[in-house]
Amino acid sequence: MIGQGPARRAAGIILKMVQEGKIAGRSILMAGPPSSGKTAIAMGMAMTLGSDVPFVTLAGSEIYSLEMSKTESLTQAFRRSIGVRIKEETELIEGEVVEIQVDRSVTGATKTGRLTLKTTDMETIYDLGTKMIDQLAKEKVLAGDVVQIDKTSGRISKLGRSYGRAKDYDALGADTKFVQCPDGELQTRKEVVHTVSLHEIDVINSKTQGFLALFAGDTGEIKPELREQINAKVSEWREEGKAEIVPGVLFIDEVHMLDIECFSFLNRALESELAPLVVMASNRGITQIRGTKYMSPHGIPLDLLDRVLIISTKKYELDDIKQIIRVRAQEEDVSFEDSALDALTHIGSHTSLRYALNLIAPSNHVAKRRKATEVSVQDLRLAYKYFTDVGRSLAFIEEQQDLLMFGESGASNSGNSAGQPMGSGYSANVSESAPMEIS
Repeated sequence: MIGQGPARRAAGIILKMVQEGKIAGRSILMAGPPSSGKTAIAMGMAMTLGSDVPFVTLAGSEIYSLEMSKTESLTQAFRRSIGVRIKEETELIEGEVVEIQVDRSVTGATKTGRLTLKTTDMETIYDLGTKMIDQLAKEKVLAGDVVQIDKTSGRISKLGRSYGRAKDYDALGADTKFVQCPDGELQTRKEVVHTVSLHEIDVINSKTQGFLALFAGDTGEIKPELREQINAKVSEWREEGKAEIVPGVLFIDEVHMLDIECFSFLNRALESELAPLVVMASNRGITQIRGTKYMSPHGIPLDLLDRVLIISTKKYELDDIKQIIRVRAQEEDVSFEDSALDALTHIGSHTSLRYALNLIAPSNHVAKRRKATEVSVQDLRLAYKYFTDVGRSLAFIEEQQDLLMFGESGASNSGNSAGQPMGSGYSANVSESAPMEIS
């Protein structure tokens, strides 16, 4: 990542607390102007935590498009963000295959056989049924392979080829893995760890839906009584040492889109015993709380705002914009002349970073049209002329107000006194060639 040093350092502190399990049930707000890296920091947090810690992303407007109540969709998001690490012991048979003998009946309908396995300390012969013989054939197990058999399920896993057979003249592929012959007893007890979310446990135990709902995605509303029973069972597992709670992260983007009912629910949900870390992001200033007539910073009620840690992101510096554009151009396989890269950086600082990034592909197509390998200032000037930014679009609307349908005059515009949208940061009187005055 590039830039936003203080915000990234703050996110790093939060990550350390998440990994140590010391911040569950708290809330973080990332506030800053558009295209200042809020979602990128959240994605970086998800990648740093890894796959074992749940990280759930939710857009504030998503909850209005679901076929369930707003509080139910938020509850499901909360429970998807909390993992349960379940520990169980299973009996395994692990050894090197010495010999496989298969005896078929006269008709060929039934098959019986014997499997000889050994470790460095012992050797045992096991009787095989039809199911195990078919599994051995499916896994293509041969003499000299090291296998692992789960006694409860009968599942066979081929771990690799024994080092003792490495000098045999077999037709082996390049990806053949050689492993040591196991030592000790053939039968061992091994601890297996599974990590599932509380929501997955809810769905599996829901009688009306069942585990198939996990694949269909249509989980429906789950009764609170069922969740209370599952919470009690998980608490019991924790006391017995069979399970461990893994509080994850719930990232709510565009949190200002939630209404007052959702904010009240969040206030209460954060105080519950099983609560993840809630990270919210907003690009609004002082704006109306949805569902009320009251104004509040970031569109969030003050009682919820009082309990959150706020991480501020700022507009990118000129050097950061240049580096981001260079990285994005490399990703899109576009080459810029130095003067064109400076010009695009200048455009990004005067308009927005997103607009500058969006100009990379059009300017590359303009350059290809004249069979050039690098984008020049002239190519960039043409792309800038064809596609307007917000500031020039606003100036055009003010000029052509009388010709546009359902237009309002600048004086009656509901933004600010200049007729601009609140917090837009764009100047309406930007001339068409102003950012291009770079030699």
